[in-house]
Parts: sequence; C-alpha cells; structure tokens
Amino acid sequence: MPDIILHHYDASPFSNKVRLLLGLKGLAWKSVVTPNMMPKPDLVPLTGGYRRAPVMQIGADIYCDSQVIMAEIERRFPEPKADFGAGWPINLWADRQWFQHSVAVIFGLLGDKVDPAFIADREKLSGRPFNVKAMAAFAGPAKGQWRAQAGWIERALGTGGEDFLFGPQPAIGDLAAHMNIWFLKSAFHDLADELLDGFDRVKSWYARIEALGQGSRAEIAGVEALRIASEADPVAAPFVHDTAATGGLQVGSDVVVSADDYGRDPISGKLVSASVDRIVISRSDGDLGTCNLHFPRVGFVVTGTGAG
Repeated sequence: MPDIILHHYDASPFSNKVRLLLGLKGLAWKSVVTPNMMPKPDLVPLTGGYRRAPVMQIGADIYCDSQVIMAEIERRFPEPKADFGAGWPINLWADRQWFQHSVAVIFGLLGDKVDPAFIADREKLSGRPFNVKAMAAFAGPAKGQWRAQAGWIERALGTGGEDFLFGPQPAIGDLAAHMNIWFLKSAFHDLADELLDGFDRVKSWYARIEALGQGSRAEIAGVEALRIASEADPVAAPFVHDTAATGGLQVGSDVVVSADDYGRDPISGKLVSASVDRIVISRSDGDLGTCNLHFPRVGFVVTGTGAG
C-alpha cells in the first residue's frame, strides 16, 4: 500500500486528533506541513480547492476532513479497534459545539494579538466576521460552557470505572473529546487546568491519551506528495453507491461537494459513489492526472450541476 501522507500543521487541533489515531494504531506516516492560511500551493491542486487541515493522501486518493480520514484509517487498519459506533456523534459534537466555545475562549483572550492576516483568512473561510472583540465579550460565558462540556466527559468516565469512554481501550470518541482540551492547553495551559479543576478522571484520561503518541512521522516536501499522486491511480471506491443518499444522483454525474458549516468552497467532479458513510468524487488535473476525493457524508452536501 502507498504511504499515508498527512497534510497538516502542528497547531491544528483537528490534525492532532488524526495524529493520535495514527499513534493508537502504531502507524508510520509521511508529514507535509501546510500553512495555516492561504495560499496553500501544494494542497489545493490535490483537493480541487478544499483547503481545511488536515487532508490525508494515500497515492491518488485524497481524504478531506478529519472525520473521513479517521474512518479510512480504521477501515484499512482495524486493529486495535477504535470505532465503536457511538464515537461519531461525539466527534461531531466536539468538532462543532465544543470547538466553537474553545475558539471563543482562546481568540477572545488573545484579542488584538491575533494576526490580521489570519483574521482575514478565517473570515473568507467561514463567510462571516471573525470578530475577536465579540469573542472577548463572550469569553467569560464561553468558559462556563467549555467547563460544562468537559464535565460531561468527567461523568461519562465515572459511570463504569473504565480508563476510556467505551471501556478499557481508547477509541475515536476519546480522541474527539480530547481535542478541545488539547487545543485550550496549547494556547492557555493554566486556564485549561483551572477549567478542569476537580475533574480528576478527565485529567488522568487525558494523560493516557497523550501517552498514545503520534506514530512514526517522517517529513516530506509538498512537491513530493504531488509527484506521488501524479504517478498513482485511485483505488476502487470502498462503498456501494446508494442513490437514496444523494437524492437520486447517479454514478458519473457532474456534482459539487461542499461543507455545510464553514469552508464551503465548492469542489467539482464526477460522482464515483455516495453512501451513508461518505461521498467520493473523481476529478482530473492536467499535471496530477485523476484523483479520487473522499468526504464524510455527515457535514458535507453533494448536489448535481446539471451538466452530466
């Protein structure tokens, strides 16, 4: 099998979640560090315009969004098992609701220290103002919301006396819930400790997840990843097409895929398959040849263009 290549940057909480899964699985992987804002010249040729981090590449198959990346790692490397079903709703909650409170706390406290170029980039990505003054005003209430959600993890860990949320082994739900604590600790370690005061089970659980490591990482250049894609062919789509999951769209239709929260840049291609698990489209580039792009079904929308 071609190498796993992760396009990411070290401060990205969504990337860190994937890196921990690579550690849980004990996998070797290649690292391409992508900028945390545009331009991303070694990434967007692979993705057709999708620019959020992380993106995973295996040959000419490109996995956009941490949700589908983690699902594909689990599919290809099922041992030790990390998918216990209920982890995916936890993942979506951590990615969206809890993450928004993390953002409000962190950037509200950073205030005018935030790089204006970063603000402009995130405003373009989200399609709405990245208002650090409003975040600063909400930072106090957001801390309470953040702590309350950490409290859910504390109680969940206390129900069965287990080391992790689903038993004695770490799972995708654990890595997802860990993400926001890691993000806040990375920015304001003392504040994270303050907001976790009294949550002794969470603190011990967090340390156990950190001990998983991040697998065996080796750096490569973005141009090398592009070369690898250009010399590979995408593999057959792993799921049978389900027309009920796409409003009747057929394989081969010209489609556009976009996220339904932020970073809604439309990605065009030919529909390869869509199921309740994921959307796969094919797109061709003069330099790279054909790549298959994989998106999670929850959180992404696929629509026909009427051209195919």
